[in-house]
Amino acid sequence: MIERKAYTLLQEWKSRNGTTALLIEGARRVGKSTLAEEFAKKEYRSYLLLDFATVPDDVKELFYIYSDNLEALFRYLSTYYGMILYPRESLIIFDEIQLFPQARGLIKYLVADGRYDYIETGSLVSIKKNTENILIPSEEEPLRLNPLDFEEFLAAKGEDGLSLVLQQSAASLDPVPQAIHRKAMSLFREYILVGGMPQVVDTFVKTGSFAEADRIKRLILNLYRNDISRYAKGYESKVVAVFDDISSQLSKQEKRFTLASLGRNARSRSYEDAFFWLQDASIVNFCYNSTDPNVGLGLHRERLTFKCYMADTGLLVSHAFSDKRKTLEQVYRSILFDKLEINEGMFMENIVAQSLVASGHSLFFYSRSDREDADERMEIDFLIVDDSTQAKVCPIEVKSKKQYSITSLEKFKKKFSRKIGQQYVLHTKNISIEGDRVFLPLYLVGYL
Repeated sequence: MIERKAYTLLQEWKSRNGTTALLIEGARRVGKSTLAEEFAKKEYRSYLLLDFATVPDDVKELFYIYSDNLEALFRYLSTYYGMILYPRESLIIFDEIQLFPQARGLIKYLVADGRYDYIETGSLVSIKKNTENILIPSEEEPLRLNPLDFEEFLAAKGEDGLSLVLQQSAASLDPVPQAIHRKAMSLFREYILVGGMPQVVDTFVKTGSFAEADRIKRLILNLYRNDISRYAKGYESKVVAVFDDISSQLSKQEKRFTLASLGRNARSRSYEDAFFWLQDASIVNFCYNSTDPNVGLGLHRERLTFKCYMADTGLLVSHAFSDKRKTLEQVYRSILFDKLEINEGMFMENIVAQSLVASGHSLFFYSRSDREDADERMEIDFLIVDDSTQAKVCPIEVKSKKQYSITSLEKFKKKFSRKIGQQYVLHTKNISIEGDRVFLPLYLVGYL
């Protein structure tokens, strides 16, 4: 099993002695079930796994009949699955909980009973279809499982030593030797192309084949399409339209999502459910324009001005080449060695968004257009709030080419000098510092 950082969060939850149930949310194939079961094996005397994608109807019926008799419910579940449950030493896993809301509705009473611990896993847990006729339990503690970050990718490749060196470099802001920098940058490009879905990473580590990794990614993308057809009834065409247009939108110089590209009469209100579905499925990450770069970035969010990133950049790569049945190995290697004429910036910006989300940041950017005053025209790729800089806003610019300008960053600093702290430029070169501006190699984005 690929080691996940989230494992320590599960240990912290367990230390609270059953005061809440843990809800692990995330995209399909991101490793939720694997993580929960591995945790159960290592941390409990016994565990019971109920996968509601396969649980028979007569077992589901027990949750209706014995909802007010938990003693009988536990006895019959234990007997059916041939598993002894021990008070305070056993874990019950409700896998794919969105498929059986009745079990989720019982969480309040199961937690109050206090005999066992409970982990739920699922996606699409907030859409109306999966919450009807149940009271969402306040005893649920949510945990979002993201695709593997770069450190986890390095660990899967056996590069723990490099990971430690990069941690130290990020902490001290000292550049690494050029040989190490080139190796780290090469592995980061691999990470961009492969992505962070556990099955894809595992396949790539075992085979070293981008083509094999691409095959698994396309199976996952096809699974997402099937989910759209199955669970987005009534508005599936709109979900598909947005999903299919993501790579096209990100390939533009201005990566803001433009509804007009979906049709002349496309309106935000009619696509709200589609965007929510994709977000609830953890397929995308939204980044909103914040009109006032202050500590409360969300207070000044422009709801209709946003970018739509894929939650996993490896999937975006395969999605971008979906016009072909498969992405050839030589295409991957051309991208890896920067020999293919494509808009590489879309992948770089997407991986930064993915990494910031994995680090716990909400995504915001700053954009302003002014036809009459050039000094007011600027766009900053990302904004974060860093507590180490007296809770000021830190602007981030992403540069995929060796030669670039930072005109927008200069304008932004001039306009908002009192509100901003450390400025970051993420590029393909080594670390350097110029006053209050830090130039970081892209592979260190996870430490921001």
